[in-house]
This record gives sequence, C-alpha cells and structure tokens, in this order.
Amino acid sequence: MPKVLIIDDEPQIRRLLRITLEANNYKVTETEDGKNGILMAATEHPDIILLDLGLPDMDGLLVLERLREWSATPVIILSVRDEEKTMIKALDSGADDYITKPFNTGELQARLRVAIRHATHSDESPLFVNGDLSVDLTSRIVKLKDEEIRLTALEYNLLSLFIRNAGKVLTHSYIIRSIWGNPYADNAQALRVHIAQLRRKIEDNPSIPNLLITEPGVGYRLLQV
Repeated sequence: MPKVLIIDDEPQIRRLLRITLEANNYKVTETEDGKNGILMAATEHPDIILLDLGLPDMDGLLVLERLREWSATPVIILSVRDEEKTMIKALDSGADDYITKPFNTGELQARLRVAIRHATHSDESPLFVNGDLSVDLTSRIVKLKDEEIRLTALEYNLLSLFIRNAGKVLTHSYIIRSIWGNPYADNAQALRVHIAQLRRKIEDNPSIPNLLITEPGVGYRLLQV
C-alpha cells in the first residue's frame, strides 16, 4: 500500500485527498505546515509527497529545496499558483510534477501512479518500452513498431533523458542544461528543432504527438502510454 504525505494548510483539500486516496488503497498522513512536513518526510518514509506552495510557516518552494537536500522521494506540487515562472522554478528545484488547483482527482491519481512507478522502476531494466516505441539503453538500439530507427547522438541523448524521467515535466532550462551543459538562451531554438526532428522519428503523427508532448510555456513530457 503506497504511503502518501500531504503537506497542505487547507483542511478541505486534505479531507478531499484523504477520502479519495484511502478509497484507492493509499495510506495517508498529513500536516498543515512546512517544518512538520519535512520532519514527517524523514520519519514516515512516504512513497510520494503532495506539497502545497502556500504554507503558513514557510514557502513550499523552500520546503521542496530542503527535501531535495537529502531525499529523492517523488514530490507533486498542488497549488493555486498557475504562473509559468512558478511552475518552472518548482520543476527545476526537483518537483516531479505540478498540478494546479482545482484539480481532477482522476488526473491526480494517474500522476501519482506514474511518479511512484518511475521512482520504483527507473533503474531496474535497460529495456524501455512505451507503446510501439522500444529503446535498449545498453545497446542504444531504438525501434518503432519493431523497425530500427536511426537517431543522431544528440537525438538519442534527448530521448534517453526523457526516458530516465518518463512521465515527468522537464523544463526547457533543465533540458538545455542537461544536453548542452549550460542553460544559454540561444539554445532554446536549437532545442525546438531537435525536438521536432525527434518527433518525426518516434511519433506516428509528429504534428499531433502522443508520446513527446509540449507543456506550454514550461517544457516537454514523455507520456507513458
């Protein structure tokens, strides 16, 4: 039974989350402030954390930064803040996902499953399979519908970065820093070009991608289908 820690100061949100999650076989613990949330993350050993940004004692982004100093536990942000710069900062600071309030409980559960699955299985197998796409991370062989496709070194590096973070939103700056080494602004156009080239090779319909999707204003996500 996966354990979820909720750090949110709104009693009605915590109540909704507890009812929904416990009905779907999650074990739930909760707190209303950041300092206690950090302590509970260390003592309760949750499988995933749902973190609000507007906490009474400290900003949720600071809680996230403190958690990431010692913990790799998946963190999903739940917040009314829907500004792109806030989402980007949270994701760059180590959040696994970002959902704005009000949210759909079905979508939340799907995001929870993806984050927990990724944290549990990310290092288990060198073979990544996602729909018709398969990637052997040992041999670097990429196949679509059992047909081998050729990627450039940079395209493969991009794809492997998304595979290691499957289901997560990766911000533009995170991708650029991971691939080129420095988050220079003049690499933004290069990123768009390489994403478009990669889509032409791995998507059935590159103009309507169903694997490598755009998160407007924020970055990209490799969906798990």
